[in-house]
Amino acid sequence: MKYSIRKTLPHEVDIVLSLFEEARAIMRADGNMHQWTGGEPRRELVEHDIAQGNSYLMLDATGHIVATFAFIVGVDPTYIHIYEGAWLDADSPYGVVHRLASKPLSRGVAQACFDWCFQQVPNLKIDTHRDNHIMQHVLLKAGFQYCGIIYLLNGDERLAFQNVKH
Repeated sequence: MKYSIRKTLPHEVDIVLSLFEEARAIMRADGNMHQWTGGEPRRELVEHDIAQGNSYLMLDATGHIVATFAFIVGVDPTYIHIYEGAWLDADSPYGVVHRLASKPLSRGVAQACFDWCFQQVPNLKIDTHRDNHIMQHVLLKAGFQYCGIIYLLNGDERLAFQNVKH
């Protein structure tokens, strides 16, 4: 299915938060009980992503919103240090995908997101929770390689992946 991607508008914060709720339910059903707890990701973060121009919505062929993600080109402070491994390409400019969430029955959303991001920059980094086996599978299927461990600003551990299309 062909998807289109556009920036999230300021009045669409609740749509993004609803997509996070749906993704959280998928995670819990898969046994991922520790990611996105305590109200995370928070409304303020979504509002910040939108204000910075980094929040995107994905629409299906009928124009219905099926997914959201944040995409940021530039240095991510949590990716400066990687442990128990190394980035595939630590020197080239890169983009980072954060907070990818979709409706339960959407198919091909992650690959469409990655394809679009690769059109912006050919070097992508992403991280996921150790318990998020669905995302780990999706990343490996999409050609990302596991690179090591990074730590979020709050100290939480994440598994880091990278895919470079040179």
